[in-house]
Amino acid sequence: MSYQSSNPLVDEVEFALDGPWAAYWIAFLRVVTGWWFFHAGITKVIEDGFSYTYGSAYMSEMSGTALGGIPVWMGNNLAWLIEPGVPLFETLIGLALIAGAFTRFAAFGGIIFMVLFWIGNAGFGNGLVNGDFMGLLLFMTMIVLAAGRYYGLDAVIEKMDVVEQHPKLRYLLG
Repeated sequence: MSYQSSNPLVDEVEFALDGPWAAYWIAFLRVVTGWWFFHAGITKVIEDGFSYTYGSAYMSEMSGTALGGIPVWMGNNLAWLIEPGVPLFETLIGLALIAGAFTRFAAFGGIIFMVLFWIGNAGFGNGLVNGDFMGLLLFMTMIVLAAGRYYGLDAVIEKMDVVEQHPKLRYLLG
């Protein structure tokens, strides 16, 4: 004998504004995550331009982390990429998420940042779950739920002929 009970997670709850709450929540989460990264990047651009020297200087002194000597090497040898790249890519990732355009691609870039931040700030004084890890989970959520399809430009871009002719492009969208 089986027992059926109503599962509140399966039932659709409609908002009076045209769609389920989950769609609104995913879109909201995408925009807030995008704003978080956009704000971090544009603030650096406004304050330092594309010469964000703090990133490479910080990495140069990151001996003793879980990454070993990799951050020190990166800070010493890749400053030409890190200094303009951090503010530029944070800003672009944020804008893409806010607009919901190329969301999976942008979120993948966010994952790279958050993995580096999480491991790089690996004092783990508060345990493995910290703010950097939570950011990593947010970006993973954007990819898994194809957050750009919810009130984002990806829903429009995916209907374009070029995407329909090359369906693998959908892996960057969503």
